[in-house]
Amino acid sequence: LGIIGGNGTGKSTLLDVMAGRLSPRAGRVVVGATAQVGYHDQLGRDFDLSKRAIEVVAGPSRQPDWTDEVLCQRFWFDKDSMWAPVGLLSGGERRRLQLVATLAEQPNVLLLDEPTNDLDLDTLRALEDFLEDWPGALVVVSHDRAFLERTVADVVMLDGAGFAGRRQGGYATWVEEFRAAQRPSATAKASSGAPSRGSRGERAPSPLIARRSASTLRNLLKEAEKAIERLQRRRSTLVVSLNDAGADHVALGRLGSELATADAEISELEERWLVLAEEAESP
Repeated sequence: LGIIGGNGTGKSTLLDVMAGRLSPRAGRVVVGATAQVGYHDQLGRDFDLSKRAIEVVAGPSRQPDWTDEVLCQRFWFDKDSMWAPVGLLSGGERRRLQLVATLAEQPNVLLLDEPTNDLDLDTLRALEDFLEDWPGALVVVSHDRAFLERTVADVVMLDGAGFAGRRQGGYATWVEEFRAAQRPSATAKASSGAPSRGSRGERAPSPLIARRSASTLRNLLKEAEKAIERLQRRRSTLVVSLNDAGADHVALGRLGSELATADAEISELEERWLVLAEEAESP
């Protein structure tokens, strides 16, 4: 299950409630007797810096064995790094270790909070491969549509205004349903002059004052796509820099702020692209 939506901390709060870290303001959370929750959040874990990385993966109750080595190698830890003290690992390696330690616990419910924000591309590909054979339940919060398409079958879309809807088939299916729901809503709004919502509760875009030509819309779509690609490249560079920042808190704060800004701009451009695509497809 993937969760995607507007900016803010609401989606992380939802995972905190599911993980039992927070209590809901209303209602209750029911956890199955056999549920074992693993949570890879954006805050990270505090490790004993004197312990070796593979000892962290094995956990406190047993000695490391070959299964721990195989898991470490799957996530790009070589012999030297997996047997090195945590204190000697780079910032990126420590973040990767946090993920591996969570997976090593073998939970049957795995919660991932924005995993693409601070993992390098090699680790993300390794995670996607790992999740292909994941036998348990998976809940992912992410703005990364490509990652959601590769890892989840259903999505929950949060619109930032109180609406949440579950869609089977992944993000692409939700986009198609979103567009289909908006077309009649836009027509009704234009005829009545009143705000409207789609039949399933989605917000409809503002009516178009004058229809733009197909060539104009194609150019606007291409410009939006190029802008998204530029921002995604910028975002990838920031993620690498963030991983390399280590314990430099000044750099971590600056890079984290720049990354949040890039994510917000990407989200805004993607919403603009959806509106343009809907206009281009309307009769």
